Amino acid sequence: MKAISRSIHISVHIHRDPSAMAERAAHILAEACEEAIAERDVFRIALSGGQTPIPLFKLLSHRDWADRFPWDKVAVYWADERCVGPEHPDSNYGMARRELLSNVSVTHFRRIKGEDNPVEAAIAYEQQLRKDFDVGPEEIPRFDFVLLGMGADGHTASIFPNSPAMAEKKRLVVDQYVPERKADRITLTLPIINNARCCMFIATGADKHPALTKVLNLLAVPSLPAQMVRPPIGDLIWVVDEAAAIGE
Repeated sequence: MKAISRSIHISVHIHRDPSAMAERAAHILAEACEEAIAERDVFRIALSGGQTPIPLFKLLSHRDWADRFPWDKVAVYWADERCVGPEHPDSNYGMARRELLSNVSVTHFRRIKGEDNPVEAAIAYEQQLRKDFDVGPEEIPRFDFVLLGMGADGHTASIFPNSPAMAEKKRLVVDQYVPERKADRITLTLPIINNARCCMFIATGADKHPALTKVLNLLAVPSLPAQMVRPPIGDLIWVVDEAAAIGE
């Protein structure tokens, strides 16, 4: 049997409510931003959508937190997007703009154009990433931070259980039809997510407990997309509420 050698740097933070979770996540984010800018003069982050990050985005919009970030050195990207226009209520970019981007002085962001043809939009976003990160066709960009959520089914970004995106090894961005949502999605793939310096999940609710139990069993063979987020040269952080941790 071939020997396995790997290191996974993981931390789990359990809090009572979304407000306390947002505070913890904001501190983690601020530290990562400070370190990245000190070392590389830029902080590249990929955001996720849904309702879970809204308390964090609202907190970062408050002046006492917003002033801690040198927004002119923050480059914002997206981990995934619904195939809708930026003004649509389901747009991940639209949510981030409403809750965060329009309230701070960030000037550098690259949204996924969900209103375009999904195939073309995925190709265009991958090309944009390679250009911005200045990497070749065989290289993988390295985000400083990827902010993720997890569904009760264990999906993350728009990588769903049993979807082709789970097995993708070469492409950085893919389009796919999600039968469970009856909708097209565009998502970063696991190779680029796992190449990040830090991946942070935020998860709330008792319905997430079964999936969270599987994800935190690092000795199990991964079967859920969220289980497959295991950055080999980065940190993996979970910020969860008591309901997700306990299941009550």
